[in-house]
Amino acid sequence: MLYALITGASKGIGKAIAEELAARNTNLLLIARSEALLKESAAALSKKYSVKTDWLAIDLADPSASSRIIAWAKEKGYEINILVNNAGYGLSGAFEKYTAAEHRDMMQVNMHVPVELSSLLIPELKEHPESYILNIVSSAAYQAVPGLMVYAASKSFLLSFSRGLQYELRKTNISVTAVSPGGTDTGFADRAKVGIKAVKAGEKLNMTPEAVAKIAVDAMFARKTETITGFVNKLGAFFVWLLPKKLTEKTAAGIYGLD
Repeated sequence: MLYALITGASKGIGKAIAEELAARNTNLLLIARSEALLKESAAALSKKYSVKTDWLAIDLADPSASSRIIAWAKEKGYEINILVNNAGYGLSGAFEKYTAAEHRDMMQVNMHVPVELSSLLIPELKEHPESYILNIVSSAAYQAVPGLMVYAASKSFLLSFSRGLQYELRKTNISVTAVSPGGTDTGFADRAKVGIKAVKAGEKLNMTPEAVAKIAVDAMFARKTETITGFVNKLGAFFVWLLPKKLTEKTAAGIYGLD
């Protein structure tokens, strides 16, 4: 019996992806920090869609988290053919506002965990007829973002990693898809401590987690390498590529209160 393993699955885009996959008759392994939310979500999805679910509460900022997740799955006898690297968060404001440890923890979750889980699971993914890696990136990956600098850089890393991994695995049964959402109605802004100016700037363009999840899962099963959600976000990525970097960086800095 095959399962999809989803990180950051207790709320937001991760929870919506879990529901989208459950609706397509996919068994689920849900990973996040909140035991209560995971337990509630796993039970609800199992009841609603008649799929098998299980969950593991773990802090992905712990350097041992990836190996512990795989050990847990192996001990339970779960076979995985879909890996969804969704967990991630940002820290907004000046770089010096945060400690080195805070930056490191964010980079651990946003970059190290997707690389580690991919590395640990690829041998198993190759054993199944069709396997998928879905990495949830960000529209911030396409430019430097003063005021959200390390987050944007970590997502640029994940985008580049996804593209390269897809190329290396192109002749195998494993497909790698990078999906870059823009503003989405999740708890991202609260955890990132985003200022009111940036929140207001994005409110009118926000997508729902459910809409993003459907685009992401459709892209994954279509074996697309890269997708940006929403026309406005696609347009934004194009203008970031087209316009002078100093201009786009100054605009971003203004949004995040560093002008």
